[in-house]
Amino acid sequence: MDDKPSFAGPKDYFALLKPRVMSLVIFTAFVGMIAAIADGAKVHPGLAAVSLLAIAVGAGASGALNMWWDADIDAVMARTIGRPIPRGLVPKSEAAGFGMLLSALSVALLALASNYVAAGLLAFTIFFYVVIYSMWLKRSTPQNIVIGGAAGALPPVVAWAAVAGHAPLDAWILFLIIFLWTPPHFWALALYREGDYARAGVPMMPNVAGEASTKKQIFGYSIILAVAGVAPYATGLGGLAYLAISSAFGAGFLMLAWRVLKSEPQSKEAPKQLFAFSILYLFALFAALLAEDIAAFYV
Repeated sequence: MDDKPSFAGPKDYFALLKPRVMSLVIFTAFVGMIAAIADGAKVHPGLAAVSLLAIAVGAGASGALNMWWDADIDAVMARTIGRPIPRGLVPKSEAAGFGMLLSALSVALLALASNYVAAGLLAFTIFFYVVIYSMWLKRSTPQNIVIGGAAGALPPVVAWAAVAGHAPLDAWILFLIIFLWTPPHFWALALYREGDYARAGVPMMPNVAGEASTKKQIFGYSIILAVAGVAPYATGLGGLAYLAISSAFGAGFLMLAWRVLKSEPQSKEAPKQLFAFSILYLFALFAALLAEDIAAFYV
């Protein structure tokens, strides 16, 4: 694949950044940043915007390096076969170089725009996603997404540190919500994409522990997530509106997880519904926090 010339255009290199994942990173990081400002952190708006850009570029760099390393897996999975490397549009070597360049630039930019604490956290996030998750955990254990989920949960912590210089308990509560959300989110996907992961030889929970065990673990994580989802109210990070929204969406998450638990073997509909709702759940909780913080600025 690397012997072929590159036929990529700008949109293909942009696709290497995993823009859908990047959009979630930007949103959760932005919420963490606004929460830190609402908590009393002082930052110039321009530097805050540059810091958010650096975090977004770091997320994109992680995506490009993940696609470089997982090119063989992506080529046999229906969900990923259309990515630029399997299609032969971007050589692996170019994707690796692109990802490494963006990684260095994002960390340097965040160090200049904010502080070394945030830059160090961003560097650790990229390292964790690429080396610990992609290169090690993903192909070696069905707990890959549980441990590896830490990388996707760190952006609000990085953003909080970018404007405050440190990451207090509330920042780590945001981390905890995303961290606990990740297993039921991805295992629901794995249940209705089980054949994909089996063909690629990725030891996702359904094709290692079995469907029944996976469903039980999804429900167990969903219970813990529903509790963690209301934690921001307990610490004062979220208000009454957040409590109502997080409780309602937590109940919805549990209901759908119960349907997955009780669904017929090989049934795809219930896992698919939970996967779709899980995205809405995370967005709703972070949007509620954001709305409360913005409203507080005008009170």
